Amino acid sequence: MNTTFTLRLSQFLTYLQSELFPLLREEVELELSPALEKVIRVLELVQVERFIPSNRGFVGAPPKDRAALARAFVAKAVLNLSTTEGLIDRLRVDQALRRICGFDSRRKIPGAWRFSRAFAEFAAGQLPARVHEALIGAHLGDQLIGHIARDATEIEAREKPAKKADTTAVDADQKPKRRGRPKQGEARVKAPTRLERQAQQTLAQNLTELPTACDVGSKKNSQGFKETWIGYKLHIDTADGDIPVSAILTSASLHDSQVALPLMHLSSQRVTYLYDVADAAYCSPIVRDEARRLNHVPLIDHNPRRGEKIEFAPHEAERYKARSQAERVNSQLKDNHGGRQVRVRGHAKVYTHLMFGLLVITAEQILRMLN
Repeated sequence: MNTTFTLRLSQFLTYLQSELFPLLREEVELELSPALEKVIRVLELVQVERFIPSNRGFVGAPPKDRAALARAFVAKAVLNLSTTEGLIDRLRVDQALRRICGFDSRRKIPGAWRFSRAFAEFAAGQLPARVHEALIGAHLGDQLIGHIARDATEIEAREKPAKKADTTAVDADQKPKRRGRPKQGEARVKAPTRLERQAQQTLAQNLTELPTACDVGSKKNSQGFKETWIGYKLHIDTADGDIPVSAILTSASLHDSQVALPLMHLSSQRVTYLYDVADAAYCSPIVRDEARRLNHVPLIDHNPRRGEKIEFAPHEAERYKARSQAERVNSQLKDNHGGRQVRVRGHAKVYTHLMFGLLVITAEQILRMLN
């Protein structure tokens, strides 16, 4: 089998159109709508069941239907069903979807409690994130990517914001900071910023340091008015072709620039790319220097900060237009794959819900690249 990217996709789609779909229609006698064909294409490409751990040889009753439940959650993201109850109702009335997901009959559709328990297990094991990483490695790991567009989007959650830690209390061993100018001969050591620490730390350390609790975020909209929300912020690196390569979920109040280096290192481990494209929120000499150290060309809009704005050169301005791919992925996630329908609570579950949506977007865009 030829292993080049386009031929891999061509062989995969030929198999679906000439073998699998006719088999399901004629021998299994399933009625396949365009939406169900889309579900099948995504499920066959991502193969989420390969990442469900086997429980053979363990003591106790094995958990049931985990592979079918995982396929059902992928189908939920494809069909943009807002709730798990809506997914269960669809499975009960749609025989074709039931068989596609792997449930034998209408009577064996699990209750909402089993879906909830399985989702908690998938969140604990970061199932969709692992499937997404494997999908990127299989199809883009051997490709040369031109641009990675970096952006963040707000995620509203149905939970109370975490209380801020009390920063007024001072430890007994720690001397309080003196106000005012230092005395003559007195040297005050300035604590390094998060960006400065990230440039010296490993990716694992940087990810651990990022805040993940639900809190209040704010930003200015396109009209210049301030908007606030309660929840999280999803930071996404998007490759050419509108393919999300990596994503990190943080607290809503965290500034975009604080996740630039972890995202850059995470994406660099998965794909080889040339340009880091980002808006003025990521304008920092540390970010630019780290991009150059990784052999990338930084195309980051300049933030004048009350000074004079530095404009792009004509050829840089043309390449900077690739940043719109990040906006399209954000819109696709929110409008069509559950980004505005977060019904779970806690960082792990919210991240899992969003990653099911990003997994579907990745599969759809990879398949679309053949055309």
